[in-house]
Amino acid sequence: MQSILYLIVRRMRAPLILLVCAYAISVTGFVLIPGMNDQGQPWRMDFFHAFYFVSFMGSTIGFGEIPYPFTDAQRLWTLFTIYATVIAWLYAIGTLIALLQTPLFQAAIARSSFRRKVKKIKQSFYVVCGYGDTGRLMVEALAYQGVHCVVIDKDRDRINDLDLADLPLETPRLHGDAADSDTLSRAGMKHQFCKGVVAVTRNDQVNLKIAIASKLLNPDAKVFCWAETHDSGANMASFGTDHIINPYDTFADYLSTALTSPSRYLLHQWLTSSRNAPLCKPIFPPKGRWILCGYGRFGKAVYKKLLAHGLPVTVIENRPDLTRPPDNSIIGRGTEAETLEAAEIHKAVGIIAGTDHDVNNLSILITAKALNAKLFTIARQEYSSNSEMFAAADLDLVTNHSALIASQLLAQMTTPLTANFLDLAKRQSDEWASALASKLTECGKGMNPLSWVISLNHRRTAAFIERFNRGDNIHLHHLMREPTDRKKKLPCVALLLQRRGTERLPPEILLPDDKTPVYPDDRILFAGDIKAKWKINHIITSSEVLRYTLRGSHPPTSVFWRWVTGISG
Repeated sequence: MQSILYLIVRRMRAPLILLVCAYAISVTGFVLIPGMNDQGQPWRMDFFHAFYFVSFMGSTIGFGEIPYPFTDAQRLWTLFTIYATVIAWLYAIGTLIALLQTPLFQAAIARSSFRRKVKKIKQSFYVVCGYGDTGRLMVEALAYQGVHCVVIDKDRDRINDLDLADLPLETPRLHGDAADSDTLSRAGMKHQFCKGVVAVTRNDQVNLKIAIASKLLNPDAKVFCWAETHDSGANMASFGTDHIINPYDTFADYLSTALTSPSRYLLHQWLTSSRNAPLCKPIFPPKGRWILCGYGRFGKAVYKKLLAHGLPVTVIENRPDLTRPPDNSIIGRGTEAETLEAAEIHKAVGIIAGTDHDVNNLSILITAKALNAKLFTIARQEYSSNSEMFAAADLDLVTNHSALIASQLLAQMTTPLTANFLDLAKRQSDEWASALASKLTECGKGMNPLSWVISLNHRRTAAFIERFNRGDNIHLHHLMREPTDRKKKLPCVALLLQRRGTERLPPEILLPDDKTPVYPDDRILFAGDIKAKWKINHIITSSEVLRYTLRGSHPPTSVFWRWVTGISG
């Protein structure tokens, strides 16, 4: 607000001085020039009448000569006053309009409005740095989950896109450099409700600066970063960055999982993808010789994983002097049939188009399918705006880095137990994963299952704590029953139970069975239908409903019948 007032005072100083001078001279002239009253006697205006006359005359050209008809000298001075005050007003109003239209003033207004909006936030929120494809997906997903965000981006067009976004929550946005600590402070990094910062600018150096500044400004806030190189990731980790996602390594791990355990890959996709998306189909990458087009950071990560599985790989690279591909690599873009034939496309079982150019990747795969229709095709997609083209190409697997990073970070931010579950699931067999996938399919009704966490603590689940303190033995299945018919099971699966405290072991139970006892401070990860989430929340927050799922009957509601039956609740 101070900067706005300073701009107004600085720009309006000359017009205001001119306006004050014009009024002062006009009023003084009317006081000094003699007039004549209705008796024909000399008369002079006092300062009050002179200022009153000049005030309404200067803005409206007056409505009469007061208090007596003017003399010729007064009328001549009136003509001078009219032009002087009108010109002064026009100059002042013109300067003010010009000031309101200047980018500097509009930026000051935007900053002031932004600061007020951030101050008004009374719930936990995240600062999202970068509103590209990844930032947009994250802000939309968090908004629809009721989580507030504050957005920073140095691209004015992206900030304008956010203005047009139809989000259910108001999202303060600031046009500025997120790597600047002052910008982060204005965005609320020191705010008591700031839960963390998300750095997804697609520039490792900027993300690193954001991570360092965030940890210095608010050590308790979680920091989530995108890192495209291992050096940047290691540097971020050295400053205590909580979660670092490398899109290339992440996809390489996905592909490795799909090669060894398709069902585990399916679970991972379901639990980290958007809730509104339909269930993705299982994929079965074949074993045999693969062709990899592009040997940049993405290509290197995938090449390493394929070799780890003992699969032969032929690399096609257009810039070998920069990327240094393996020996016997084919030099070319891969968009030409000659290059693919030189790589013996007819003997390959799959091809990966991993360049940093979407059109080239599509061209590679379309050409490859024309030469070998049985190929398993994998494409790297750089920009979400090209999604329709990739969907129309009918490829077996498409990796969109923006969606990949967004889904990983959202899982960490909204349901952190999901990462624990997926880590434990890596040690299980494909048959185990297949059986769990079948259960989740029944719960999700053709859509990705919703995952959520309940914490059985005093603040959120007072009803559960009350029943537990009364001596009730509460098991997991008591929380997963229909509140109106305890014989029916809710459409959900308990994926992971995490104990708080070392006295009860084990600290984590993977896929706990229905008879597993639950205690205060336990955290449980569920997956299933959204209605199941609402009903479980109703059970653990309503003492009467929980009593019904425990005993199969409702307690008497009146004091008299409680006394007659001897039931206290």
